Amino acid sequence: MRLRFNSLEGRIVGLFLVLIVAVQAIGLLVIEHGINVNARSSIATELINGEKVFRKLMEQNAQKQRFSAQVLARDTAFVQAIGNGDEDDRATIASALANSGRRARADMTMLIDGERRVTVGTGIVKNGALEKLVLGLLDRAEQHDGASAMVIVDQRPVQVVVMPVKAPITIAWVVMGFALERQLVLDMRELSQLDVAIFTRQQDGPFTPFESTLAPAAMAGVARALQALPDNQARPFDLDVGGIRYSARLLPLGLEGGRHADVLLARSIDDATAEYTRLQRTLMILTIVATLVACGAAVITAMRIAQPLRHLAGTARRMERGDYDGRIDVERTDEIGALAKAFAGMRESIAKREQEIGRLAYWDALTDLPNRAQFVRLLGEALDQARQREQVVFVLMMDLDRFKHVNDVMGHAFGDALLQKVAERLRALLAGSQPAEHPQPQLARLGGDEFVVLLPASSIDHAHKVAAGILRALEAPLSLDDQTVDIGAGLGMAAFPINGADPESLLSMAEVAMYAAKQRNDGAVAYDAAMDKSSAKSLGLLTELRNAIERDEFRLHVQPKIRLDTGEVVGVESLVRWVHPERGNVFPDEFIPFAEQTGFIRVLTRWVLDQSAALCSELQRQGIYLKISVNLSTRDLLDQDLPAKFREILTRHQLSAGSFCLEITESAIMDDPVRAQQTLERLHTMGVDLSIDDFGTGYSSLAYLKRLPVDELKIDKSFVLNMENDIGDTKIVRSTIDLGHNMGLRVVAEGIESEAVWRLLAALGCDQGQGYFMSRPIAADKLVGWIAGWTPPARAALPYTESVGST
Repeated sequence: MRLRFNSLEGRIVGLFLVLIVAVQAIGLLVIEHGINVNARSSIATELINGEKVFRKLMEQNAQKQRFSAQVLARDTAFVQAIGNGDEDDRATIASALANSGRRARADMTMLIDGERRVTVGTGIVKNGALEKLVLGLLDRAEQHDGASAMVIVDQRPVQVVVMPVKAPITIAWVVMGFALERQLVLDMRELSQLDVAIFTRQQDGPFTPFESTLAPAAMAGVARALQALPDNQARPFDLDVGGIRYSARLLPLGLEGGRHADVLLARSIDDATAEYTRLQRTLMILTIVATLVACGAAVITAMRIAQPLRHLAGTARRMERGDYDGRIDVERTDEIGALAKAFAGMRESIAKREQEIGRLAYWDALTDLPNRAQFVRLLGEALDQARQREQVVFVLMMDLDRFKHVNDVMGHAFGDALLQKVAERLRALLAGSQPAEHPQPQLARLGGDEFVVLLPASSIDHAHKVAAGILRALEAPLSLDDQTVDIGAGLGMAAFPINGADPESLLSMAEVAMYAAKQRNDGAVAYDAAMDKSSAKSLGLLTELRNAIERDEFRLHVQPKIRLDTGEVVGVESLVRWVHPERGNVFPDEFIPFAEQTGFIRVLTRWVLDQSAALCSELQRQGIYLKISVNLSTRDLLDQDLPAKFREILTRHQLSAGSFCLEITESAIMDDPVRAQQTLERLHTMGVDLSIDDFGTGYSSLAYLKRLPVDELKIDKSFVLNMENDIGDTKIVRSTIDLGHNMGLRVVAEGIESEAVWRLLAALGCDQGQGYFMSRPIAADKLVGWIAGWTPPARAALPYTESVGST
């Protein structure tokens, strides 16, 4: 059986091999690292011990040399000859000194008298630096009964021994010098397995080899390597000698006249790790053998795992073709056996539930009505029959009114029960009102609160009659859980072959008609091609609005609000303008209603709030403190997240809520008083002022308005514009001002277009005003300049001021 590497067997084998190779590779790396660490540690220990051995050898040589000098220094005849001080004894002294030097194999001998003068000398005693060094050792030799030191003589390291001659006081000193011999480095090599090299050098000069166990040809390279080392190199360092790696230490031997003597102790790294290297080779062979064995075991294991899985895969392919028969021949007690048993159980369950799944795929579980997929199939069949018989087919689509509100307020469980009640009512209506000459209509639920009715072989009159019956049935209140619910619906109709020729087109056209019916609130609406154009235009406008936000095409304008008694600028109302790249300035009346209708107004309101907060923050930095008014729509009031969004804007711009006044129309409040009041109370708790805009144009209950947490009433401009000429408008304005003050509210008039209206409002006690007389809406960035140039009417001439002064 061939193993494919993209199969499960191949992947199992590959995984085994990767794991084994990875483990072995990591093990080898760890072993190699351990070998290197251990070898380095062992070599470092050898070098330290080698230094001790070398110094011990040097000390033993010094002791032997001191003994030779001591024998001469204590010779009675030699001492007596020195003590006599006769000229005749001088030859005797020189002969004894020379003979002792030869016996000790000294390279130089010297006798220094009590006056510290060299009286006799043989060998290399003429070296002035040597004589100076020897004289420096006399005191130490006398105190310690002998002394020794390493000196450099003619680029040769020499060990000097000084021994006092006493009778019984010191009358002279015997000095012997021994040049280091090659035997010393050979003995060191024999004792420690370390290579030894002795170098001499001038201060900061090159290293000159003296004796070495290393190959002579490599000494020049070693000297250059030592030259590159930093001064006082105490730690071991690596050295390459003729292609062989060494770990080495450099030991100072002596210093004389600016010259140094150093000994190099080196250990071959390759020799030190030879045993470890053999061990590594053995481990590598074992790794290869283990990998091959593991590969064979992995192949066998993979086949044992994959073979029953292939059998199960074949069974699954048969199930895919709808064949649920056949036996699963996997007799195992491990996890694969458990999988096979579970697979068999799954096959049986699938076979039992396939029919149920097929039913659920085409039926709505909540209402037990056909769903969209089933309705499309039924509609397709009806269209095929209608083509053959040249009949007309109608599709009636309806969407319940206020269902979302009911769902939000009463909960989803209540909403589901309501949909079931609606389905029962529609099913009963269609079953009991169908004439015998017409085929039975088919009711379906498309999803959410949308229902659709198929009327095969119908007529326009019959379709309108059924639609009217459906609307009447839905207008009747529904009782559920001791709650009475008014719903209603918008209903649209489309017909074959008049409007469309396929199921999806008819459904789409009926949906367009349905939305037109909901907008017009005018019963059932039949599809018309003009509706699609309007729908496309609305869709295009919505796209342009979204792009306008992203492309920063909106501009913030403001209209000042003035105190009518003093003329002081106390606030501004924020307004939005759209600078379209092709159409130029688009006024609010052209896009605000559409934004409210589509829900885009929430995005736009948040933009205005954010821009207004930025303006307010900038004004406060310049020392100008104004209250910013922003209009809220009905959809804004129904947004329960509005207070949190507004708080986030205030926090980001570091403003207090008292810097804002939010304006709400009466109609916005009365559309859903409960939710509106909840939103307003949360906003008022934050500290923001609230205003009733366009007061007097709605039909709100004053008792209800009294419960709202508002701070301001704005008189609609329709009553203000003609106050000079219409006594009725003046009375309405006066009553509104008195009403607002009696309720403890601030009263603002909008639409002031003349000084006479200003004075009249001031005389009536109106608190603030805005209008073209003071300023048209201006760009936000020009507000500071406008404030600087604003000049109110003379206060002495204001009727309100005069009336106050006379009381």
